[in-house]
Parts: sequence; C-alpha cells; structure tokens
Amino acid sequence: QVQLVESGGGLVQAGGSLRLSCAASGRTFSMYTMGWFRQAPGKEREFVAAISWSGDSIEYADSVKGRFTISRDNAKNTVYLQMNSTKPEDTAIYYCARGLFARVFLTTQGDFDSWGQGTQVTVSS
Repeated sequence: QVQLVESGGGLVQAGGSLRLSCAASGRTFSMYTMGWFRQAPGKEREFVAAISWSGDSIEYADSVKGRFTISRDNAKNTVYLQMNSTKPEDTAIYYCARGLFARVFLTTQGDFDSWGQGTQVTVSS
C-alpha cells in the first residue's frame, strides 16, 4: 500500500498563495493518476484537481480553474498543488490520493484508493 504525506498547508490571506506537496512512497508513483481533494467543515469531500501519470492530462474543478495548478515530479515521487488568488471558500482540509488503476486517467473520488492524512488550508478574509 502506498503512503502519501501532504505538506504545505497553513494560514493565508485572501488573494495569497500556497503550494501543497504530496510525497508518495514506493516505486510505482509514475504509473498512476494523482488527485487533490478537499473537505470543508460541514461539507462532503470534493474533487479539486487530477493529473495523469505522465502529466499529459489534467482536470480541475470549476471552482479552482484559473487559480490552482496541479503538477507532478515523477523523479521525486511528488505531486503539487499551487494555489493562487485564494478565497475564504478555499478553506478546507486538502487530501492527495492515488488512482486505483495504473495508466488510467481518473477524476471520480471513488476511483482513488490511497489517501494521505490531509493538510489544513485556512484562507482569511
């Protein structure tokens, strides 16, 4: 089972930036879609962004398009989420996750089977 460890969360003022990182264990990182999800207080966890194993395919939730950028470095077994122009509604626990199937681009939450512990992002107004 792959282990995922997120970092980079914190407190930021609205309009500011944060970069989240997610480091993965193991040797198969480059074979899988990686995704970012978030869960705000009192709400269900939702999709934020996903990137295919090669980085060729990327998808974002409408709420973050144009503000967030997902990327990956397969040599470092790490996926990133650059968060720019943050809004108070971006406040949530952010989780990274690995897709179920190798070399298949996935974006549905149920298709991700390995999850990190989450990192808190708080955007103040």
